[in-house]
Amino acid sequence: MTRVLVSGGTGYAGRFIVEHLLANGYKVTVGGRTAPEPGFFSKDVPFVPLRLDPEADEIEAFDNIYYFVHAAFDHLPGQYRGGEGDDPEGFRRTNLDGTVRLFETARDAGVRRCVFLSSRAAYGPQAPGTLLKEDMYGKPETLYGEVKLQAERSLLSLCGHGFVTASLRATGIYGPAGPGRQHKWADLFATYLSGRPVMARSGTEVHGDDVARAVRLMLEADAVRVNGETFNVSDILTGNQEILSILQRVTHCPHSLPEHDDTEVNAMGCCKIGALGWTPGGTALLERTIAELAADMTTTSRPPRAIGL
Repeated sequence: MTRVLVSGGTGYAGRFIVEHLLANGYKVTVGGRTAPEPGFFSKDVPFVPLRLDPEADEIEAFDNIYYFVHAAFDHLPGQYRGGEGDDPEGFRRTNLDGTVRLFETARDAGVRRCVFLSSRAAYGPQAPGTLLKEDMYGKPETLYGEVKLQAERSLLSLCGHGFVTASLRATGIYGPAGPGRQHKWADLFATYLSGRPVMARSGTEVHGDDVARAVRLMLEADAVRVNGETFNVSDILTGNQEILSILQRVTHCPHSLPEHDDTEVNAMGCCKIGALGWTPGGTALLERTIAELAADMTTTSRPPRAIGL
């Protein structure tokens, strides 16, 4: 059974990765600042302390680890872009220098493959109508995007025959957040259902399960096809109007939908990872997920039933 260390495994994206790898026969260890609460994952998983600290010697965390998936990122709660707050140098030191240190440690420990969860933000602003492709020159306008791009380049410099590396540029990850956590659209749903106005917004989205399948593909694909490569991981271009129209349909909510967002959002080309066999869930998965999230919301908000004595 192959051992995988997932940093940030209790995070929003990390949980999908851990659950998917567990379901497909991997022996997963979660690395992070705090251990997961009992029952957070579908199975018990080992935990090792792991920090984004360029000065830390954490090679013991990689004992008997075959693959390393780096999904950890330190930021202000709920913020990625702008997640540095008033400490940009600390943000860079932690998320770039600390990440590179983990990459180097993984290589030195004999890890065979390393997958980095990067971001669409690495592209930065591009001309409207541009299809974002992996061979484009990145020009991020945020510190978040700059850190992701520089981490990709650092990982690329470390790749070799004995240390296969790949970066995944994901975008707008959605889906259930796990026990005791709120999904990314919880506030949006609550605002709409209460009748308060909702701003028009559009963007590229991908389900966390599809991201997790992309991660597993990087671990299992022929090394020649993924080593040193970057892959877009995106699915649909949607927005608050479409998302809430699905919620409206499943909840029969009478409130008006927000206006359509006319802002032109550049789609991400996914032919490169598609050539390896990756296919996202599309609109059908979006609709199914929103229906499930709405059902969970109704169940958790229902008052407790009286029990006869």
